[in-house]
Amino acid sequence: MGLACSVQLAHAGDDDAISPDRPNVANSSQVVGHGRVQVEIGANWDRQRDDDLHVRTLSTPALLRIGLGDTTELRVETDGRNIEHTRDRATGARTTSAGWNATSIGFKWHFAEGAGAHPALGLIGQVALPTGSTALRGRGLLPQLALAAEWELPKDWSLAVTQGAGSDLDDNGARYGYGILAASLGKKFNERAQGFLEVAAPQIASASHGGKQVQVDAGVSWLLNKDCQVDAMVVRGLNRNTPDLSLAFGLSVRR
Repeated sequence: MGLACSVQLAHAGDDDAISPDRPNVANSSQVVGHGRVQVEIGANWDRQRDDDLHVRTLSTPALLRIGLGDTTELRVETDGRNIEHTRDRATGARTTSAGWNATSIGFKWHFAEGAGAHPALGLIGQVALPTGSTALRGRGLLPQLALAAEWELPKDWSLAVTQGAGSDLDDNGARYGYGILAASLGKKFNERAQGFLEVAAPQIASASHGGKQVQVDAGVSWLLNKDCQVDAMVVRGLNRNTPDLSLAFGLSVRR
């Protein structure tokens, strides 16, 4: 399936317009629809600086969504290629490492439509497989489950809240559990453009397993046509466990 999409602005206001899950942490409750295939790709750049090290990381996340019915979809997801540049502040020594991140397989089930004060709801489950490069590969299966809720607000505002839990491995290879919480306030500017402001904790864990990661982010998306969208996001980390600055750019295409 090609990823090119022509600009057809006459279709931008279609009620059936594409609804990607990228780029923010809070997910949409919607699925792609029966028989549809949707690809969401991007480039993420992170910078983390502390007293000892400066680390810059480039990753290429990708999500494949395949509609199995009107309310369910199959999902295959990865953070793609990972390139990390590290500089030791004390010695000035620089190192570079690269590899492929693990792949996850899962589903989304859209089980409730929104009406008034009642949100639209979707359940997202996935399992990270022991795939990818040796340095980035986990041992065994790492599950994650999240509930996505969305409210339509007056004057083209919207609110999306995602909460969930999962399992991961720390730097010593020990398995631990973590929580996820994100709230994103969205605004539709016109038929093609919308923006969002989000506060998110992609990881809520004990200090011995990496601690809490907390961030605030903002972004915009632009519909090129009803089946193609581009996006951009800037992220500011709010504690030392989170990259202090991140940028993300993406493209989503539906067939």
